Amino acid sequence: MNKKIELQDLGKKDYKATWDFQEEIFAKVVAQKKQKRDNPNIETPNYFFFVEHPHVYTLGKSGDVSNLLLSEKQLEEKGATFYKINRGGDITYHGPGQIVGYPIIDLENFFTDIHKYLRLLEETIILTLADYGLKGTRSEGETGVWLDVGTPFARKICAMGVRASRWVTMHGFALNVNTNLGYFDNIIPCGIRGKGVTSLQVELGKKIDESEVKEKIIKHFSTLFNATFVF
Repeated sequence: MNKKIELQDLGKKDYKATWDFQEEIFAKVVAQKKQKRDNPNIETPNYFFFVEHPHVYTLGKSGDVSNLLLSEKQLEEKGATFYKINRGGDITYHGPGQIVGYPIIDLENFFTDIHKYLRLLEETIILTLADYGLKGTRSEGETGVWLDVGTPFARKICAMGVRASRWVTMHGFALNVNTNLGYFDNIIPCGIRGKGVTSLQVELGKKIDESEVKEKIIKHFSTLFNATFVF
């Protein structure tokens, strides 16, 4: 089993262009899995992409479009775009100051359990937040990472939504670091009413070094998945 993961930071990249790129890599990994049936010596590759998107709202396949509170004209006025996509989950926002991670990995190289995969993604972020003195937790039935769950001040700091086919994953997580949280006012985030959103910058009262956060994410992800990152 190949436990090496190729890491690429795509920098600032349009959402649709990144989605197309993900689909291309995803198809490549699935194709190699098919070849592996005839030749067991073939190893399927694993990838992890960091990216920062311009302002965009995305709606998962089971999401409710009414959770977007803007018209097409208002989207244009805010310099934002909107896409219905093929991940799980409802609606979320991506934009500058947010670290988005897209692991495209063959889970058969690690374990074949989507539930475990999501929990380890959450744990990666929980451990990263702990490095900054924040206690991130899970909220039952609501994928992602939260602060102060079970109180009137519950707020989400990291959204997650994935797709998997033939045990190959795509899409991933979005961690609010130095994000303009005002853009979340235009949606019902993840379709969940009555709970807020937050960022590392808001919680710590200062701008955060995003490169440092990425390093911490990679460290914890590699430990939890028993993986080696290749740069």
